[in-house]
Amino acid sequence: MGRVSQAQARENRDRIVATAARLFRERGIAGVSVADVSAAAGLTHGGFYKQFESKEALVTEAIAYAFAEQSERAGNSPAFLDEYLSAEHRDQPGLGCPTAGFAGDVARAAGGDEARQAYADGVAAYARMLGTADEPDLAAVSMMVGALILSRATAGTEISERLLAAARAALAER
Repeated sequence: MGRVSQAQARENRDRIVATAARLFRERGIAGVSVADVSAAAGLTHGGFYKQFESKEALVTEAIAYAFAEQSERAGNSPAFLDEYLSAEHRDQPGLGCPTAGFAGDVARAAGGDEARQAYADGVAAYARMLGTADEPDLAAVSMMVGALILSRATAGTEISERLLAAARAALAER
């Protein structure tokens, strides 16, 4: 087999990171193996290790990628609050908020200190996006993420929709 060009190697790396960011949010970091990521990205197990030293290195990049993806989506949507606190967002964790999607795993130290720092940086940037650089809106982040996590945990029950609606109403009044 021939060598992979630098452009193809970069494309492979980007595909691995994007795939991992989605799978980690869907199943949790511990619930996804290197083999799972490789297969979903259409690469071999060996192809993964040509790009990353370890799963932990991938976790850090996947977290940063997911936050950048969220920032791009939020910046382009005037209806961000309604979209964020929606049943559709609740039901698609793989494409959803990295703050909610990675919270439990990062709290349990998945990915190590570098992943925790990438997560903290992402949460801080998210709070600045909702507020200002000088006055990040940590309360809004907390309410939105909390409502989303609780709504996901209670999906299929009557309270799930009520949690989303209550957070939308409370944030709209601010």
